[in-house]
Amino acid sequence: MLSEKQREYRRSATRVWNVKTGATRSGKTYGDYFLLPGRLLSGRGCEGLNVILGSTRGTIARNLLEPMQTIYGQSLVGDIHGDGVAVLFGQPCHCLGADSVRQVNRLRGCSVKYCYGDEVTTWHPDMFEMLKSRLDKAYSRFDGTCNPAGPTHWFKRFLDQGGESLYQQAYTIDDNPFNPPQVVERMKRDYAGTVYYDRYIRGLWVAAEGAVYRLFADDPGRFAMDATELPAHPLCTATLGVDFGGNGSGHAFCCTGFTRGFSGMITLCEWYHKGEITPERLETAFADFARDCAVRFGAHTAYCDSAEPTLIQGLRAVCLRERLPMEVRRARKGRINDRIRFLCRMMAGGRYRLLGACPHTREALTTALWDARHPTQDVRLDDGTTNIDSLDALEYSFEPYMEEMSAMV
Repeated sequence: MLSEKQREYRRSATRVWNVKTGATRSGKTYGDYFLLPGRLLSGRGCEGLNVILGSTRGTIARNLLEPMQTIYGQSLVGDIHGDGVAVLFGQPCHCLGADSVRQVNRLRGCSVKYCYGDEVTTWHPDMFEMLKSRLDKAYSRFDGTCNPAGPTHWFKRFLDQGGESLYQQAYTIDDNPFNPPQVVERMKRDYAGTVYYDRYIRGLWVAAEGAVYRLFADDPGRFAMDATELPAHPLCTATLGVDFGGNGSGHAFCCTGFTRGFSGMITLCEWYHKGEITPERLETAFADFARDCAVRFGAHTAYCDSAEPTLIQGLRAVCLRERLPMEVRRARKGRINDRIRFLCRMMAGGRYRLLGACPHTREALTTALWDARHPTQDVRLDDGTTNIDSLDALEYSFEPYMEEMSAMV
């Protein structure tokens, strides 16, 4: 069953460029699961490639292919092979990550008869410019979806040009009547007080400016927790995050605990050093921190800045020498803004707390700002005037559980 907005798109999306923008969970992508078979089959025998572009191949699989496999089965919707091709309804589709300028050459010299675009605002603009020159057949067509970004984003400028070749729709979260009411209420609550409320709930193109963690900056005491409260919040696990300094930045360790059922998370303790430090002193400090976190909170895994493999090896070596029950891994280091958005949701939903013994993390969250020098992008200020190191360590510590915690109602 489709919503009225989804049916309207099927009736009206007959231009070269057909775009849906707006809130998350508003049904923008779901309607395309039933649109794509007809789009692909209508181009059989026509010259040109079928292309699916997304932020990465992984997001294409997660957002598009896997849900369609549930509906149609893998015999009709295949996986992405090593050459980047997935077969959908008998038609080969070239699946490309569009977040890197390196992918641009994959389209150079090709004609594209059909392109599906996922998360367009996360693409590298050069990829979009290349695509514009590749939709060069009279029957070429594009269907795309995205959440809004800032009002000066390059894709917003394209949409604002309008023209006869463009059809666009805008969604709010309330345009999807099939969302469970408790999910809508939870999402509105989770994004309250942040730039993401206007974008992901109301579907507006608004700027990210001022404080990154507005709720925290306005009232840090709201998130404070005393150590005596911990017994009432039993932990199911705890993990460490490690950020290595360089070029004037600091080294930071953070321990995050996760309450039972991953219902919430607590910054439990930290270590921070700004200035020169030898690898040996850094390893000793980590060993002491890891030992304390293992004994007090049951931490057993540390996620470290993957940009420093030599220092990671040093931490692994000291754990072996000291016989510490700590596995040292490389941090996942996904998109920074995904980590920011997740933490904002945890704050708004009352699912993040901070022990008073973590002054550096508290200051970092209070003073984090959006960089006004990048009006077309959401970039967190990182010019040495704020403590990005403690933020990175915090984010590395909770990143492995973001998906699991985000799925909870």
